[in-house]
Amino acid sequence: MPRKRSELQVAAGKLILAIQKEWRKESGESTSGFSENVMYAAHDFLQAGTLDGIRKLLGPMSVQQYLGEVWVQRHPNVKPAIAVIEGLINRNSEDNTPEDRQGVGSKEKE
Repeated sequence: MPRKRSELQVAAGKLILAIQKEWRKESGESTSGFSENVMYAAHDFLQAGTLDGIRKLLGPMSVQQYLGEVWVQRHPNVKPAIAVIEGLINRNSEDNTPEDRQGVGSKEKE
């Protein structure tokens, strides 16, 4: 039986993949280390596990600020994936629903 993943887990996975693509493009360049650090930071969203966990992780920052605004501006291909995570955070920020604590909805593994 396929593992069920929440919307948050799917969105975090897609963000990591988008960052990995940028990192691979920079392979061998002096800037690739920055992209690798951003990729590790994105893994924090998966490890946070829930929207509440991500909110605690971010504190007053946005996802873009957490990852590094300059890096994100230089890698616009990751912005759609960031927007999805921020949308999930904002969608449920006013009403702290049970989904917040469980990672927002579940989907079959994609």
